[in-house]
Amino acid sequence: MTTIGFLGLGIMGKAMASNLVKAGFNVTVWNRNPAKCDELVLQGAHLGTSPKDVTKHCDITFAMVSDPDAALALCQGPDGVLEGIGSGRGYVDMSTVDNTTSKAISNLITQAGGRFLEAPVSGTKKPAEDGTLIILAAGDASLYEDTKPAFDVMGKMSPYLGDVGQGANMKLVVNMMMGGMLSIFSEGMSLGQKAGLNGNQILEIIDAGAIANPMFKGKGAMLLKEDYSTSFPLKHMQKDIRLAVALGDQLEQPLPTAAAANETFKQAIKAGFADEDIVAVYKVIK
Repeated sequence: MTTIGFLGLGIMGKAMASNLVKAGFNVTVWNRNPAKCDELVLQGAHLGTSPKDVTKHCDITFAMVSDPDAALALCQGPDGVLEGIGSGRGYVDMSTVDNTTSKAISNLITQAGGRFLEAPVSGTKKPAEDGTLIILAAGDASLYEDTKPAFDVMGKMSPYLGDVGQGANMKLVVNMMMGGMLSIFSEGMSLGQKAGLNGNQILEIIDAGAIANPMFKGKGAMLLKEDYSTSFPLKHMQKDIRLAVALGDQLEQPLPTAAAANETFKQAIKAGFADEDIVAVYKVIK
């Protein structure tokens, strides 16, 4: 049976690794804060002592960390992934990073003898818990085939997008649009209520029309209740929009709406809402 490693047990990674354990996979977990492993170990996971230890003893290792710097450090640091990978073992980075970082990690892994797949996900805490993420895979095609059974447990869809970098690009495009939509949605909800409209009626009318979507429905209910409990940290959305704007600069693609949304999310971080849910952007807009 294929042995699975999982590095990074934050909001997303913990739920994804838990689903793999529950599905009967032989899973070894590691997290920088070891206490986050306890619940997974009680469910039946093994405890790894370092990224090196996990990648050395597992056929395929998944990683889910916060940003490009963390993704690189996981590979290159002391007792890191590169010290354990090799002999055709697979490394699947599910973190949201830019395509340059993803290509750099791919080169490091393949030079060390491993196989690499990038697989950032579209979805937040609830889809991670439900196993309904959209997994955006690109890289080694043989590793994609080997990883598909695990992807099928973690997500509802896992298209293969081609060369390394395309998964990262797809994720940034999706999250850039999500951040922009949330920004204008917050403006509309604030404007409507200040004009005397009932917030719930605004949501009902949106949900019945052409711009209905799950995010407006879910986040709308949260902002009306002033519930900013985190399923997708606001600071990570700002990071994704920033990376998308940088990709636009690289490709000479104007992104004025995304740039404006980026500034709004930066304002929210400055106001102290970095670790709250993305819907907390509403607080600086209202």
